[in-house]
Amino acid sequence: MKVSFQIKLFISLVLFFSGLFVLLGIYYYKDVGRQLYQEMSARAKIQAEEIAIIPNLRLAVAKNDITQLTQFMREVALHSDASFIVIGDSKGIHLFHSVHADQVGKTLVGGDNADVLRGKSTTTIRKGGLGISLRSKAPIFDDHGRVIGIVSVGYLTSYLDTITLGKVINIFIAAVFLLAALFVFSWFFTRSIKKQIFSLEPREIGLLVRQQKAMMESIYEGVIAIDSSLRIEVINQAARKLLELSLPTRALRGKLISEVIAPTPFFAHPLILKQDTHDEICRFNQLTVIASRVRIMLEGKLQGWVITFRDRNEIDSLSAQLSQVKRYADNLRIMRHEQLNRMATLSGLLHLGRYDEAVHYIQAQSEHAQELLDFISSRFRSPTLCGLLLGKTARAREKGVDLAFDPACRMENACRLLGEPELISIIGNLLDNAIEATQRAPLPHDPVEVLILLNERELIIEVADRGVGIDPAIRKHIFKRGVTTKRSGGHGIGLYLIASYVTQAGGSIDVAVNEPRGTIFSLFIPETGDVPRPVYGLEDQNYAT
Repeated sequence: MKVSFQIKLFISLVLFFSGLFVLLGIYYYKDVGRQLYQEMSARAKIQAEEIAIIPNLRLAVAKNDITQLTQFMREVALHSDASFIVIGDSKGIHLFHSVHADQVGKTLVGGDNADVLRGKSTTTIRKGGLGISLRSKAPIFDDHGRVIGIVSVGYLTSYLDTITLGKVINIFIAAVFLLAALFVFSWFFTRSIKKQIFSLEPREIGLLVRQQKAMMESIYEGVIAIDSSLRIEVINQAARKLLELSLPTRALRGKLISEVIAPTPFFAHPLILKQDTHDEICRFNQLTVIASRVRIMLEGKLQGWVITFRDRNEIDSLSAQLSQVKRYADNLRIMRHEQLNRMATLSGLLHLGRYDEAVHYIQAQSEHAQELLDFISSRFRSPTLCGLLLGKTARAREKGVDLAFDPACRMENACRLLGEPELISIIGNLLDNAIEATQRAPLPHDPVEVLILLNERELIIEVADRGVGIDPAIRKHIFKRGVTTKRSGGHGIGLYLIASYVTQAGGSIDVAVNEPRGTIFSLFIPETGDVPRPVYGLEDQNYAT
């Protein structure tokens, strides 16, 4: 039959403490007996020496007056706790015996009188007329210093053993109650241990630990578990590799998370206590990651957090490929749609015989497209950015909205603190929002004004529309994830990404009302790193109205 861990632990504790009590009992019994024999030896010796110096006793022994001696010693024996008191003369003959009066006149038993007759007190354990006893003998001196008799005071060993046993029994009774209390304690203690380990057996715990370790190392994402003091408990190989940590896992365990990852708002104490978060873009050391943070709760108490993160560049790489394919498809669809419209118009003019108007129409379409292409390609060095702006212009035109580029637009170099994927995401999201807001406004639609300017000091991105504007009820929360001004679902990520990228680059965002209606988004990304502009995160925005 398989015995549970709780029962095994309970039995082990009971057996251990029971054995411990037995050993302590044996030791106590021997120690009590030894101490009792020492105490009774000292008591017997004192009594013998005190009786030996009593003048009446000395006189009676000197005269060999048994009657007087017996009468006197009976009074003494009544006040003593000794098992027996014996008086003998210098020849070893009984003069008095407190228990057996018929021993008077007989020789003292034991063979331990020689030293006493030489004037020394002795304490021995010998077998006498009453049995084995602890007895102390003292010499009786006359006025001239000669030994004239012997005083023997003794305690039977059976009497001493009875006293010892009585004390041991009292201790044993107390031990029984203590052992019973220990049984109860052991049972509740084992129940508590079992509850804390979720009723798992040690073998199952060992298996879970090995499974957890294998699982942690098999996860492609970085995983870090920290306790309520923000100290690392678990970190997997992927996390160490992503963060380029050379220390082994054992050396990292117990370190503050701030000692391993440079301080970041993701680990800010008020924020980390407030709520969990998922897929938040942040920066761990020199790596931009997408991280999630989940609290660990046990019986309603916070135990720590589990942080998972992955390299955003890998996701961006896949996203960029998908976005590029999508842009190609959208641009081809738009171009096909516009080309069909142009061909239909041209076919109608030719059918009506208006050949001159057909020629002018072809020239106008060609000049407009070439003019936009020349402007964008001459002002922006990045082919990706040029493709984005051309695609957004065509898409806006299809929706009945024009993009008006500020003549001051110019970006001949890459932004130092903002990567190209982030720049494309920011501009694309701002233009999409502006086009949709304008499309929802009453006709006629005003153009969306665009300024993209990189100078020696900062990168300025400004998109102004005359659309429906931002609802005041959500204005303070527009940069939070999931908050959107759009009517259809599946939105609420664009402005959140913009705010994340701008914050990581140390920039700022200004949102203003574009009178009489519409919105102006102004982004300022420092180029030199010393621009004295405040950085607004997801909670704080500057709204100029």
